[in-house]
Amino acid sequence: MPAKSSAALERRSSQSSRSARATSSAATGDAPWLAANPWLANLPWMSAAAEYAVDAWQRSVLFADVMRQRGNQYQEHLAESAPNVLDFDAEVILDAHALPRPCNYCLMRIVPPKDTPTLPNARPFVVVDPRAGHGPGIGGFKPDSEIGAALRAGHPCYFVGFLPDPVPGQTVEDVMRAEAAFLEKVISMHPESAGKPAVIGNCQAGWQILMTAAMRPDLFGPIIVAGAPVSYWAGWRGRNPMRYSGGLLGGSWLTALTSDLGDGRFDGAWLVQNFENLDPANTLWRKKYHLYANVDTEAQRYLGFEKYWGGHVFLNAQEMQYIVDNLFVGNRLTSAELITSDGIRLDLRNIRSPIVVFCSYGDNITPPPQALGFVTDMYRDDAEVLSHDQTIVYATHDSIGHLGIFVSGSTGRKEHRKFVNNIDLIDVLPAGIYQAQIADKTDDTLHGELAEGDYVMSIQRRSVEDVRAIVQPDTQSDRRFAAVAHLSDIHLGLYRSLVQPWVRAMVTPTSAYWMRLLHPLRVSYELWSDRNPFAAPFAEKAERVRETRHAVSSDNPFLALEMAVSTAIEESLNFYRDMRDDGYEKAFEMIYGQPWVQALAGLHGSDGTAVRVHPGTSPEHVAFVREALELRRHEVRQGGVLEAGIRALLWVHRLHGEADERQFNLARSLPRGDAEISIERFREIIRRQAGLLRMAPSAAMEAIPGMLAHASPASIRLVAKAVKELSFAVPLEDDEQNDLERVLAVFERAAHKREADGDGAGKASVAAKPRATASRKATSTATTPRKGTTAAKKAATTAVAKSTRTSRAKKTI
Repeated sequence: MPAKSSAALERRSSQSSRSARATSSAATGDAPWLAANPWLANLPWMSAAAEYAVDAWQRSVLFADVMRQRGNQYQEHLAESAPNVLDFDAEVILDAHALPRPCNYCLMRIVPPKDTPTLPNARPFVVVDPRAGHGPGIGGFKPDSEIGAALRAGHPCYFVGFLPDPVPGQTVEDVMRAEAAFLEKVISMHPESAGKPAVIGNCQAGWQILMTAAMRPDLFGPIIVAGAPVSYWAGWRGRNPMRYSGGLLGGSWLTALTSDLGDGRFDGAWLVQNFENLDPANTLWRKKYHLYANVDTEAQRYLGFEKYWGGHVFLNAQEMQYIVDNLFVGNRLTSAELITSDGIRLDLRNIRSPIVVFCSYGDNITPPPQALGFVTDMYRDDAEVLSHDQTIVYATHDSIGHLGIFVSGSTGRKEHRKFVNNIDLIDVLPAGIYQAQIADKTDDTLHGELAEGDYVMSIQRRSVEDVRAIVQPDTQSDRRFAAVAHLSDIHLGLYRSLVQPWVRAMVTPTSAYWMRLLHPLRVSYELWSDRNPFAAPFAEKAERVRETRHAVSSDNPFLALEMAVSTAIEESLNFYRDMRDDGYEKAFEMIYGQPWVQALAGLHGSDGTAVRVHPGTSPEHVAFVREALELRRHEVRQGGVLEAGIRALLWVHRLHGEADERQFNLARSLPRGDAEISIERFREIIRRQAGLLRMAPSAAMEAIPGMLAHASPASIRLVAKAVKELSFAVPLEDDEQNDLERVLAVFERAAHKREADGDGAGKASVAAKPRATASRKATSTATTPRKGTTAAKKAATTAVAKSTRTSRAKKTI
């Protein structure tokens, strides 16, 4: 050993000798031979070893006792009639067993704590938990969670959970219809709500909620999908190996075999094992070693998580086969190829509510390409996004893992709380693609009091190209996955024709029961509990250890050696994982990249042409867009003072390309005259005015004086004041400042003109009922100013048109 290293270890040993001697003499209850040993007083190495030996023995006893508690907890959890891990009181509102197409889902109302009452008229939130092998409750696992964030903000909150066993014969479509029924129930319970329910779907529940929203878009407010895979072929080369599993196993035939061996049910424990296989270092070593090393403080956290992780559930064979064939292998959701039994095409472009996608670069189960790939699958450019009037907001985290998206306290306090507090801002965003960014609030933050909590959320306009830079779609990779999908259908057909009848003839309920019981994950819980006579005595022994606990000092050299060995084991397992994943990727590319394999799968040529079916644009949609554009041309001069104010505000900030929660909260605090505008009405106005500015910016701004021609001076000045204050909520560029001054001048001239016409006593009101778009009389009134207003209108038009011509930016928000 080098002299420096030896001296360093000697110093650490000497520093720990005093505490070691005290520990060894006090720990006679655990090792009486240590106290009588005279060598301990003179040999620092022996003292450190004795201290470490006592601590290691005690930690081992406590670790064994925690694992015993884990086994007992597992048995108790299985015995519950409706097992879940919710940290909130809840009551069942609607059980899907009673629906015309029953399934094992239910709608529960979260009972708000007494210190956080529900606000009147607040938008309800519905949190839907994933059924991906585990039981329900992860969305409300702790106070700092999605449910906790909604309750803290005063929203009524509902939870969609499920039972471990599916109803015989239930399908994915049955679950979708149950979720639609749940939303209908929530809407009926909150007729006074400020908006439609906001729905949060985690992981598997995310894509299922999107399918439901495509089927029933009328039921949804903003949709937040967290860690939800939607585009299943997407991924970064060298980083996302899970997507190769289907191809390396030959497709979905193994899913059918597993369901047949389970007597018509698919055991969710296999899905959990797939998750665990992704990170062998965590599964085989890090998770348990972290408990062992911190057993004095980590026991309750570990047991709480293991209650969720060990609560395995089941899916029907039909459900699992549908998911694997159409999503994991077929990737048919984003190409609009899925059709319900009653003929409804599940096209995600039909969703009219804002879609918020929350994903993380540290997520190895749902990486950002799989969470955001649906954007590049469905849309080729921004014009297509706008033509479908769809709003998509994405937010990315730099490092957090898959489960951390739902259960991390830091995520709950930051991202989820910000999404909840700004749900109305998200709801009123015009069509387009945006990125939500959350920054720390400091003393220098302008109008920091208008942002709740310690963070400020801003929403910035992005493009399809920005998303494409994240997803990095690869045509050659798509060809390989397309070959997998075609060959999977062939293998599944062969299995069903040649093997399945024999398997089903041999399987019995008893054999399926023993197969479930002997699953490796279940065995790890079943073996070590009070049912095991060797485990039961550890309860008493652990209690004695806690009474005489003597933790090793942090500078003990043997503790340092233990940690070094642990690090080496973890790094070795990580090296094995990297080599394994690299081998999987190379094998997948070697097999399915062969031209003859792709030819057998029915693919022809290798000229780089896309094999993904673009959802396309139906003739009906083309006609709809044409009619909508024609209608918009007639709407340019329609509307009143409120529409004019929103149009002006959007115009001023067209260069900024950003919405900020401070602006929105300031808008809420401004006086409204005698008006009370619903969030739905406000959303409709903003989206319409933004569309008009995109389509015909010059004509839209030239029409503002005519829109103010029938408003009272007080209303005009009230709206102008709001435009000014909202514009100053964030710093303005020079061009924006100039545009604001021109717009305010237009409003002031209109107010003066109304006073000159003898209408100065009008009451301030910004909620004038808009004129019908189909009315020729209304159109004539809106476009023809009253006699005497020509000069004022001409001056205003010239000023605004000049601003329009000098602006080079085309973005609007």
